Amino acid sequence: MTRTTLIVTVGSLADVEARSRDAMERALSGDEPSADAPRRITFETADELARVFSPRAIELLRTIASEEPGSMREAARLVGRDIKDVSRNLDRLAEYDVIEFVEEGRSKRPVVPYDDIRIDLGLRDHDGSTSEPAGA
Repeated sequence: MTRTTLIVTVGSLADVEARSRDAMERALSGDEPSADAPRRITFETADELARVFSPRAIELLRTIASEEPGSMREAARLVGRDIKDVSRNLDRLAEYDVIEFVEEGRSKRPVVPYDDIRIDLGLRDHDGSTSEPAGA
């Protein structure tokens, strides 16, 4: 069984464009990516990444992955949080395709489609400067 990985990074729009260009050139030359290539999300700032992958969100992701709750309400019960708070958290994660919802009757079952989430946070740009200005 292949493990699926989501790679989360902080980078500039130029970084994303360069990766996209490279991928397009490889695809046009016939070099297709493997089916199990990791999916990638890039945030412009570490603050933006932290809003999506807060400690509570990570706890929720781990709980959903391990316990496989049948609904958002059950997920909220498993983490001991209010359903409205968990619903907002799950909706934000779904916006970035970190989780998926499976409709089952009147309830939506949250599913984490990844085995691993790897957060890569560089401290310096390639030119040696820091990735974000101090106080940003």
